Amino acid sequence: MKSKIKQYKPTGIKNWPKDDRPREKLFKEGEHKLSNTELLAILLRSGVKGQSAIDLARKIIQKFKTFRNLSHTDLSQWQEFKGLGEAKIAQIRAAIEIGRRFQEEEIKQNKPKIKSAKDVVEFMMPRMRDLKKEVFKVLLLNSQNQIIDIIEIIEGTVNQAHPIIREIFQKAMQHFANSIICIHNHPSGNPNPSREDKAFTEELVQAGKVLQIKVLDHVIVGDGDWFSFEEEKKL
Repeated sequence: MKSKIKQYKPTGIKNWPKDDRPREKLFKEGEHKLSNTELLAILLRSGVKGQSAIDLARKIIQKFKTFRNLSHTDLSQWQEFKGLGEAKIAQIRAAIEIGRRFQEEEIKQNKPKIKSAKDVVEFMMPRMRDLKKEVFKVLLLNSQNQIIDIIEIIEGTVNQAHPIIREIFQKAMQHFANSIICIHNHPSGNPNPSREDKAFTEELVQAGKVLQIKVLDHVIVGDGDWFSFEEEKKL
């Protein structure tokens, strides 16, 4: 009696028609034509046991909904995706971070004019609202209120006002900035200024007067909300 051998149909992306494969579609039609699932599948490169990269990408998108949600996950949230290792998760998060940095580079190159705190928030909130640690950035402006550069302050925090103020104005003078706008995030999501934020802002403004570099604003970014010392008449 002959044994029956069950034939399995291969399901991997490499067995799909070429025009349906995400990578080939990207080169033929452009990355803007790809769905979120297809873009994510390219980052994953390969699937896991029993699932193609597309199948896996679809399940990931169904769980997290948006790329923004993907960017601030921890490893425990990925446990349901069996076989998905840390390397693939790192690839996804790194790609999203590259996109955010690209946005900031475009701002520097285009040198937009800042007219209000709202302009600052539109430029910087997508970059800063999901950060897990407090990050302090300074917009350096010319006499026309155009952005010369965006710098990130490494030394000190708002709770250590003197080191951070020294670094801010040192960078401003190096770039021949006429004025500055400071912006930092509150990882809690609540943008209301702390006592330390208020004291820091007062010292910052006083130092600017001495050095003849005007402090136009200090903006605090939360999750979808923000606080402007200038607009609240607290500068």
